[in-house]
Amino acid sequence: MTHSTQWETVIGLEIHAELNTKSKLFSVAPNRFGDEPNTNISEVCTGQPGALPVLNREAVRKAVQFGCAINAQIAKFSKFDRKSYFYPDSPRNFQITQYEQPIVIGGTVIAEINGKEQTFAVNRVHLEDDAGMLKHFPAFAGVDYNRAGVPLIEIVSEPCIHSPKEASAYAMAIKAILQYIDACDCNMEEGSLRIDANVSVRLKGEKGLRNKIEIKNMNSFSNMEMALESEIKRQIREYTENPDQPIDQVIKQATYRWDPEKKETVMMRSKEQAEDYRYFPEPDLVPIILTDFYIEQIRQEMPELPLQRERRYVKELGLSADNAFILTSDKPIADYFEIALKECQSPKVLCNWIIVEFAGRLKDSGKTLVNCGIPPQHVGKLVALIEKGTITGRIAKTVADDMLATPGKNPEIIVMENPDYSPVHDQAELERLVDQVLQENPQSIADFKAGRDKAFAFLVGQIMKMTKGKASPPIVNELLKSKIGSL
Repeated sequence: MTHSTQWETVIGLEIHAELNTKSKLFSVAPNRFGDEPNTNISEVCTGQPGALPVLNREAVRKAVQFGCAINAQIAKFSKFDRKSYFYPDSPRNFQITQYEQPIVIGGTVIAEINGKEQTFAVNRVHLEDDAGMLKHFPAFAGVDYNRAGVPLIEIVSEPCIHSPKEASAYAMAIKAILQYIDACDCNMEEGSLRIDANVSVRLKGEKGLRNKIEIKNMNSFSNMEMALESEIKRQIREYTENPDQPIDQVIKQATYRWDPEKKETVMMRSKEQAEDYRYFPEPDLVPIILTDFYIEQIRQEMPELPLQRERRYVKELGLSADNAFILTSDKPIADYFEIALKECQSPKVLCNWIIVEFAGRLKDSGKTLVNCGIPPQHVGKLVALIEKGTITGRIAKTVADDMLATPGKNPEIIVMENPDYSPVHDQAELERLVDQVLQENPQSIADFKAGRDKAFAFLVGQIMKMTKGKASPPIVNELLKSKIGSL
């Protein structure tokens, strides 16, 4: 029996999303990324004695919107607590968070895994403020408090995730919801979306959970999958190699971080318990009291969410569930697709050009179709040129290269200006080529007549090669079939 069939993985994710409000959670200081260190700060952000927090109502609104998007219960009464810890990036020596009575309770997230929908349970979502950032230099370390006090929602899942693939599908679904309701820009490189994972393994059929390891510092979905894979293997190995030790001695609760260079998880510190943080109610803030009317109004104004959009693409546009999920998981790409679709008739072909052809060409440049300078209308026009038979699919691939080389240039003009890009529609010219190819390949004709379709594809390929891919495929197919038929 292999380890993987004997063991079951249990994962819970804590996703921290920075809300894109104009100001911070408890002060009027601007909430902006990338400014000079320690410029977006106030008395509150730096924890000056006597500075009092005042709650940002827009942050509350965005938290409630997210709660509505996952069909959770919105608490009409929620309150803030102090979580004490001493660290240079926390100027007050405590974080203001919601421990006992969070603003959002429960909820479900539906994600797409291998073409099937899977439902994940959320435990809670609470509001809290972010800490500053430590910057390490060769001779000293500095603290930038620009991020201190930025509003966060922390989305805590139930331990209901059982593989790294499920974890990244769930996290991608959360990211998409945040984008669609415009609550967070979800830029993982800039840290506006951060994911911590709690992971443990147990023998199949075992009740209860074993000690968990928390993994931090995973700044992309692929890194998260690798970190979880590596940690799961490590835990199974430890349990297997130490069968005589008590289980809670083999894996002790601790916080690890993912090291992308070494491709392994590295221990940071042993784990604190909740009582170590000495939570108590925040005395400087009144509770958040919401009315049914307020919650209902937010619910009525919800935009189309990624799951609804994905189902619409499958039902109305005939896309596969996988492709619809890839498109809708990233709102800017889905918006781009919809604008491009106004220029052409084939959603499936357009989808393929966006998520395969152009994505493949841009993979190593660090750019995406959305920010590479090609307007969506031009990608739609490229597909329309193929649909009308103005160019062949093969020519279109070269036109796509030209579009990337001169972003903003209309593909219709690119095709018009380059004589090599007009397909050969000339019947007489094509007939001459077809005769030549049939004369040179008698064996392929015999194979095709014997029922081998590959032989026909080979003959088409020969003609395409002679015309540099410019022959119109329907005409070539027709000519070949009628000529072979008359032989």
